[in-house]
Amino acid sequence: MTSPAQVGPSYQRGESLHLRHYPRTLAAPPRTCLTGRQIQILKLAANGNTNRAIGRQLEISEESVKTHMQAALRKLRVGDRTQAVAVALRLELIRLEEIAVPAAANYDSRLTEAPPENGTS
Repeated sequence: MTSPAQVGPSYQRGESLHLRHYPRTLAAPPRTCLTGRQIQILKLAANGNTNRAIGRQLEISEESVKTHMQAALRKLRVGDRTQAVAVALRLELIRLEEIAVPAAANYDSRLTEAPPENGTS
């Protein structure tokens, strides 16, 4: 007879569980686990800004932006900034209203006229 499969991490008696191994959910509510700066950087990334552009707007180095972004990715347990923005939207860390829509976002290039600049028809 075989023994049942083990579910979850294995650890020795007296050894503490590290968050990297267990649990798979966030240890703290997302609003408290991300810093204000990390949320600010996610909002700017959601608007299509590069790390360099974010750094210029916040008057910090590009390396600092990368550090904050990596920390946000780690805390949200995602692999890239696109997924981080999607998760941040889902967790209501950022709102859709905070994301700008480019003027020609829904423009059909087969049309002969360009879309109006002010968004009116």
